[in-house]
Amino acid sequence: MTQPLAAKPTANLAAVKALTYLMFMLFAMTTDSVGVIIPEIIKQFQLSMTAASAFQYATMGGIALAGFFLGFLADRLGRKRTIIVGLCAFAADAYLFAVGNSFAFFLMLLAVSGVSIGVFKTGALALIGDISKSTREHTSIMNTVEGFFGIGSIIGPALLARLLMAGVGWKWLYVIAGTICALLVAMAATARYPTTSKPGEEEVNFQRSLAMIKEPYALGFSLGEYLYVATETAIYVWMPTLLAGRTGFFAVYSISIFFLLRAAGRFLGAWVLSRLSWTAVLTVFSAAILACFVAAVTLGTNVAVYVLPLSGLFMSVIYPTINSKGISCFPKSEHGAVSGVILFFTCVSAAVSPLAMGAVSDLMGGAQYGFMLATGFAGLLFAGCLWNSVRQPTRERLALLDETQYNAV
Repeated sequence: MTQPLAAKPTANLAAVKALTYLMFMLFAMTTDSVGVIIPEIIKQFQLSMTAASAFQYATMGGIALAGFFLGFLADRLGRKRTIIVGLCAFAADAYLFAVGNSFAFFLMLLAVSGVSIGVFKTGALALIGDISKSTREHTSIMNTVEGFFGIGSIIGPALLARLLMAGVGWKWLYVIAGTICALLVAMAATARYPTTSKPGEEEVNFQRSLAMIKEPYALGFSLGEYLYVATETAIYVWMPTLLAGRTGFFAVYSISIFFLLRAAGRFLGAWVLSRLSWTAVLTVFSAAILACFVAAVTLGTNVAVYVLPLSGLFMSVIYPTINSKGISCFPKSEHGAVSGVILFFTCVSAAVSPLAMGAVSDLMGGAQYGFMLATGFAGLLFAGCLWNSVRQPTRERLALLDETQYNAV
């Protein structure tokens, strides 16, 4: 007699979700602390700003390459194995910071950490599909996950600041992160994961990721993420420069306010998007972002000091929602590959867009000109969200996958 489905061992979804949230928080603790680390390494190694900025590009480049070339591992090896491999690599790499003393060595470690993050992040992104009961719930969970990322982006720089005040070197932040990561490996090894949908007859390898770029849904959502990240990086990379010389609470704590609003908005977004149309939410929020940027570049820093940090609240739901819908447009057996492709475009934008804004600012003679370019990115993002809301190109695709991929969860 066949064993009833209910009697089969079930995944410990609470533990799996907690692990996923903590992974994203860990990821942000290190990557979003680079802005605090760069002044330290400039003094330590007598670097130019251009050379020191390699600390950002090495990590983002590693994540981008891992997402594109290794994203298929989540589909081939399974979510659990891919996550454990990535976390183990990250932990080992983080501990090596304790024995290093050269800029080149640290740069190599950052590149490896980026690759390991790319591996476990694509595994975690693919896992979200396995623990979701619908494409709507997928989006809600994705916003919660990114909310924890937002918490990590607050904890990391704050912890690093405390270490520096105590006379402890910046590299020990990575050792602490490595210790947390080792605990996550233990959690991942003991957690019961949901069954991953098996791929069809097609071989699961890099060719699948390469073919994914030709898919209109993957390419469209990847371009959306590129535009969003180009807009967001303008805030946390160049807003301090734009507001340089201003005093007052909002000027001094502009970045902190932005990150706090972004994190809070993602938790709120998880609730909002479980009840309202995601296309409408993206359209309204992207319009609000555009309004903030237009006000900043036309009315000057007297207004920018308020509206640019405020944009964090509206940016909060954009990234996780675009990411979720892009992944949800594909069968679960392809979630690793599509996650990797979207992640690739995200990290390329995180590396290239700030450079473009800096170049425009240098050429024209002021940070406000870089923000004019960012306003253009925000305008294109809004246009894309508006078109998506009017045309609804994914409605039938998501409805079909809700029936065929999620009902059995």
